[in-house]
Amino acid sequence: MTYKIAVASSDGVNIDLSFGAAGHFDIYSVDKTEYRLTEKRTAPTKEESKAENICGDEKRECNSSCSNNKSCGADGKSFPKVEMLSDCRCIICKKIGFNITKQLEKKAITSFDVDCTVEEALKKVTDYFNKIDNHISLRKSAE
Repeated sequence: MTYKIAVASSDGVNIDLSFGAAGHFDIYSVDKTEYRLTEKRTAPTKEESKAENICGDEKRECNSSCSNNKSCGADGKSFPKVEMLSDCRCIICKKIGFNITKQLEKKAITSFDVDCTVEEALKKVTDYFNKIDNHISLRKSAE
């Protein structure tokens, strides 16, 4: 089973960007535990996101901390960045906010906020998904 992982990294080495700060995402294609960088996706600009008026409030600029008693992505809409990554199985960032996490969960996308290198995160995440997909126990075996 092949799938995609999106990573927020400014240099391709460290996971050092939050979801909101990421101007692009590195997309890795994964087959079992083998992964390779296949593309870079540029995130929509703030102006493009505002043009979609996600919150439905004409007077308010849409941002990740809406206080209009609706979660961001009200009326069934989700953030443009979330839509852009909707074909990925998971997103790896330095930090992911609550509203974004909820939008990702609605699309069955797993999110990980970590502080490590891209290589380390990809090894751990691909190993985790390989065990899940093959019904291998996640518990450490007693030796």
